[in-house]
Amino acid sequence: MYLMALVGIGWLYVTVMMAVAEATSTTGTVLGAFVTLVFYGLLPLAIVLYLLNTPARRRAQRAARLMALPAADEATPAETSMAGPIAPDQSSHAAGDTVAPEREKP
Repeated sequence: MYLMALVGIGWLYVTVMMAVAEATSTTGTVLGAFVTLVFYGLLPLAIVLYLLNTPARRRAQRAARLMALPAADEATPAETSMAGPIAPDQSSHAAGDTVAPEREKP
């Protein structure tokens, strides 16, 4: 966690310095500095940090699911079925064993 933050801060420092160099250069522009900062610094950093944070998000989802599990066990038997805490006809998913109707010849 701290290593990711350190890498992110270092990358932003480098890209800010590149943007400053672009803006203060005799051939550079402020628009070029802004484009450098956004497309070379902020956007790639956001993508990399999002991807590197995926395991932590999965752990948090798993922990939340495990915390909700005892609450599902306390439900009344009428509210649960063999498949889980949601009755088969009340889920938003299609049934898995449906058969497409066949057209009969006239």
